[in-house]
Amino acid sequence: MGNLRNGLFGGFHGRIGNLVGYTLKGKHVIRTIGKSSKPLTPARKANCEKMKVVNEILKPSIHAIRAGFRLAVTGTDRNEYNEAVSYNKKNAVQGIYPDISLDYTKVLMSMGTLPVAINPGISQNQEKITFTWEISASPASEYHTDRTMLVIYFPDIKETCCQLVGAKRVEGKDLIVISQEHVNQRMEAYISFAKDNGKAVSNSIHAGSLNRDRKTEITDHSHLEMDQLIQKVSGDLELKLNQDDARIAELRINSSPDEQPDLEEFLSSTLSVLFEKTKVNRLVVNTNANNLETISLLKLMGFRKEGHFIENRFVNGKWINEYQFALLKSEWDLLND
Repeated sequence: MGNLRNGLFGGFHGRIGNLVGYTLKGKHVIRTIGKSSKPLTPARKANCEKMKVVNEILKPSIHAIRAGFRLAVTGTDRNEYNEAVSYNKKNAVQGIYPDISLDYTKVLMSMGTLPVAINPGISQNQEKITFTWEISASPASEYHTDRTMLVIYFPDIKETCCQLVGAKRVEGKDLIVISQEHVNQRMEAYISFAKDNGKAVSNSIHAGSLNRDRKTEITDHSHLEMDQLIQKVSGDLELKLNQDDARIAELRINSSPDEQPDLEEFLSSTLSVLFEKTKVNRLVVNTNANNLETISLLKLMGFRKEGHFIENRFVNGKWINEYQFALLKSEWDLLND
């Protein structure tokens, strides 16, 4: 039962029917609860999927998020977690529903005005993960005493390890110790800095990935087929399994049929291996939007155009636009009956 506070117009606390009232940062909030009986629109389905992939990394990182976004919401009625969700949903999500995933290099674990880490990197020695960064050339830098905030996320098990007060910026190196059971897990690492008085923080930077090449076995033997296929790919073709779902293969084509005469033969054999000998269900292909010959070839082979990404890659000193195509196993089966 809800209780009135400060009269009829002062808001209420508790639940009345499908309404719930509470106070958030000094403001009265009333919202509805419960599930809607209306079917989800495609836009709402896409939004739900975006929320899902963002929450997968932010929920286990809640302590880092509270520290990293605390100053970004000071003086507002927003909270740290919602601010982090809002930013990352807009900036770190990639793909088109239903194939939405997270670009870990664009995830933000903290938001602020301090200078970010310069050229960060990570290395591993068993359970010891070392972060490194460049030190400012100025001997009297006002930022030398900033302290590191380190975050390591394990995507396959949806867990996070963090260290919120670490080495000084001037040291150029810091260490975080993870659990022995996490040593071989895939990792995505982030580093940011905070003033030792807590009055300023930097944006986080993706410091690197570890064990990212560890491939998930698709079947008892099919991963061998996939490995052999990847080994045959030339420098103008980049084939890999999706880092979040091994049932999705990703191919980037950097050349045209004129530059790679056997491109059609390669695509045909690749589709046969992926859809006949592995459990891959979807092949996603990205190519330069100006690569008209390749685009025509993809359409001829049954691929659907799903996206147009503006200035998606920086190649040879300039930004290029890319198209994304895709083909499902079920579609390939119909074409080859």
